[in-house]
Amino acid sequence: MGKTGHADLPLHYGRVPQWLADRMQALGGAITESILIEYGRTEFLKRISDPFWFQSFGAVLGMDWHSSGITTSVMGALKRAVTPRSREWGLFVCGGRGRHSRKTPTELLAVGERTGLDGQLLGRHSRLTAKVDSTAVQDGFNIYLHNFIVSADGDWAVVQQGMNDDSGMARRYHWNSMALQSFINDPHAEVMGDHQGLILNMVHHDAQPTQTGLLEIAAEHPERMMKEIRKVLLPMHHEVRAKDVNLKRLGATIALAHESDIKDFESLLLTKGLGPRTLQSMVLVSEVIHGTPSRFEDPARFSFAHEGKDGHPFPVPLKVYDETIDFLNKSVDKAKIGLTDKQKAFKKLHAMSKALEEIIVPDPSKFEQWIEKERKESHLYGGRTVFDDKKIRKSKDDPNQLELF
Repeated sequence: MGKTGHADLPLHYGRVPQWLADRMQALGGAITESILIEYGRTEFLKRISDPFWFQSFGAVLGMDWHSSGITTSVMGALKRAVTPRSREWGLFVCGGRGRHSRKTPTELLAVGERTGLDGQLLGRHSRLTAKVDSTAVQDGFNIYLHNFIVSADGDWAVVQQGMNDDSGMARRYHWNSMALQSFINDPHAEVMGDHQGLILNMVHHDAQPTQTGLLEIAAEHPERMMKEIRKVLLPMHHEVRAKDVNLKRLGATIALAHESDIKDFESLLLTKGLGPRTLQSMVLVSEVIHGTPSRFEDPARFSFAHEGKDGHPFPVPLKVYDETIDFLNKSVDKAKIGLTDKQKAFKKLHAMSKALEEIIVPDPSKFEQWIEKERKESHLYGGRTVFDDKKIRKSKDDPNQLELF
C-alpha cells in the first residue's frame, strides 16, 4: 500500500494550552509503547497510516474531534514523547510544521548514523512523498506540515497536511512504505477528494510516456482517476451529533463502564481511584490500542474519552485523563518485567465492549442525555476548556488578533 488514505478537515484556530499538551504527550507515549509491546513497530506504522485510526487517536488525546489542528498537535505530542526513547523503541519521528518540515532530511541523516539505515535514501523518500502531494498531484492543497516516521527496521510512514486557502479546509495525507512499489507510477493506494476544479496528476500510469510534461485530468469524476475506497470527510459543525457516532458502539462503552457489574474486573478494580468515568475512558483507549481498522469509522465516538479543549462534547476531565495515563503507564511498566495481569485486563476491555454491542439497542434520544450528564458532572472530574484560561495576549502570527494561552 502506498498512500493509505486522506482526510478533509475544517480549519480551527487557537493553540493547544500547555495543560493539555503535556497530557497529550504523556498519554500518546503510553499508547504508543503499549502498541509496540503488544503488536510491534510494523503495526504502529500501519495504524498511523490509517486516517480513521489517526483521527480516533487524536480524539482520545483530547483534541477537537474533527479539526485540522489534530494533525499538528498529535504529531507534535508524538514527536516529544518518542524522541527521548527512540533508541529504546526503535522508532523515530522527524519533521513537523513549516520550517521544521524542511529539517526532515537532516534529521533522517542523524537517524541513519544512529541505526545504520541509509539516511540519504530516507531523505530522498521524504522529499518525494512531499513532492508527489504538492506538485505531481495538484488538488488545491498546499503542503505545510510533513512528518516522516521511521522504524529501526527501515519501514516508514508519512503524515503530511495541506491547506486550501479558498475553502479554508485542510487535507491530511497518509503514506506507508511497506507495499510501495514506485513513486512515479501509481504510488497511491487511493487519492480522491471533493472536486477542486482542474486536477493535475503526473504520476498516473497513463502519464508515463509524457511525464516530462503535464497530464491534465478534468471533470468531477474522471475515468482515469483512482477510485475512492476510504475517505474521511468530516463535517463543518463543531459539536458532536448523534449522526456522527455509531450509537451501538458508544452505548456498549457507556453500559460497560456505568451499568455493568464490574466486579468481574478484579485486577482493574484493585487499582486505586478507578471509577466508572475513568473506566469509560480506558475502554476507548483500549480500543485505540487493540481495535481493528473497522472500529475507527466514527472517530467522533472517541471524543467521549477525554474531549474536548473547546468544550465539545464536554470539557476535558483532567482527573480522569491523569488516572488513565497513570494506569496505562503502570500496566506497561509491569508488562516489561513479566507481570501482565493489568495488561491483559486492559486488553479485555475492548473485547468486552465489542461483545456487549450484540445486545445493545441504540436509543438516539439518550445521546443528548449522555452529553448533558457529562457536562453537569464535569466539575467533579476537573473539567477544563481553553475558555477557562483567563490570560489573553496578541497573536504571534497576527498582531491584530488576540488569542488565549
